[in-house]
Amino acid sequence: MGSKRLLRNKILLTIFSAGIVLAVYACLRTVSSHAAGERYRTEAVGLGDISQTVSATGTLNPVVLVRVGTQVSGTVSKLHANYNDRVHAGDILVELDDALFRAQVEQSGANVDNARATLELTATNERRMRQLRREGFISEQELDQAEAAAKSARAQLELAEAQLEKDRTNLGYTVIRSPVSGVVVDRQVDVGQTVAASFQTPTLFLIAQDLSRMQIDSSFAEADIGNIRVGQPVSFKVDAFPDRTFTGTVKRIRLNPVTQQNVVTYDVVIAVDNPDQTLLPGMTAYVNITVARREGVQVVPNAALRFRPEEPAPVSAPPGRGGPTATVYVLEDDHLRGIRIVPGISDNRYTEIASGELETGARVVVEERQAAAAARASVGTFQVRLF
Repeated sequence: MGSKRLLRNKILLTIFSAGIVLAVYACLRTVSSHAAGERYRTEAVGLGDISQTVSATGTLNPVVLVRVGTQVSGTVSKLHANYNDRVHAGDILVELDDALFRAQVEQSGANVDNARATLELTATNERRMRQLRREGFISEQELDQAEAAAKSARAQLELAEAQLEKDRTNLGYTVIRSPVSGVVVDRQVDVGQTVAASFQTPTLFLIAQDLSRMQIDSSFAEADIGNIRVGQPVSFKVDAFPDRTFTGTVKRIRLNPVTQQNVVTYDVVIAVDNPDQTLLPGMTAYVNITVARREGVQVVPNAALRFRPEEPAPVSAPPGRGGPTATVYVLEDDHLRGIRIVPGISDNRYTEIASGELETGARVVVEERQAAAAARASVGTFQVRLF
């Protein structure tokens, strides 16, 4: 009887011990699962639309910007146009003091009259010498001299007439007219100012021919220029209207490269419609050009592509499709497993999954919470030390 009781107690103790072990294992497994779930932050792989863009800054300019100068030197006597004035082709913009030019015209006119009188005299003398030569009173040489004098007088008259025409033209240049219709965006002279056109034509006015059509001159890096094509849609913002997005179209890719500090850029010209003339010349434009777009594709957070575990984890075989691959990590049975994918286009937040065994809805690891907290703590300490 006592042996049976002892055997029963042993059996009960064994069952109780096994139960305790199972309970401890279950608790440890639950704690481990919660610990793994709390250690990593994950995000589900989903379907969505994604657009890849390239960005740059540029300057808004009129399509046609005419620099109006002067071909003669002089002192500004009258101004007929000012900033923001609308002018038409042929309108007077500025007048220069023309006293010296009028005097020069009068002098040249007198020279023409003198040359004409000399020509008449030499022509009369030539006719007289021809008559005398026929009658034998003079030699052939004397006749040749008379003919040469008449030709020289004729040439002097033509020279004087050309000089008169030149002086009249210069007199006309003292009245400077607008070559195009448009808006005056800059005026660089005042009444009483002397302008000199000795070596190069000075700029007096800047006239924008049509502000309802403008263009952006932007510089893109050589790494991005291969994806840009004429006709691509463009969106951009300006500081003056931060809540408004404007649109345009790639008009031209200039082939002339610009190299600054070993960085090669190309000028991309973007056509912009400005019917209400909200945009003004000189504004800085922050340009985005859509170079690729995918709809209804698998997308993964870019943070998942950057995540790397501290401890080694198994990685699945790369997909069969060619191209550069990337590795993302998922949690399976509280352990990390790497999956190789072929990334597609990216919008700086998400990346298309062009190929791979990653299923929609799978939760990929985007960061390790402890490492992120340590990084934030170190940044905070560094900032405290700085200040």
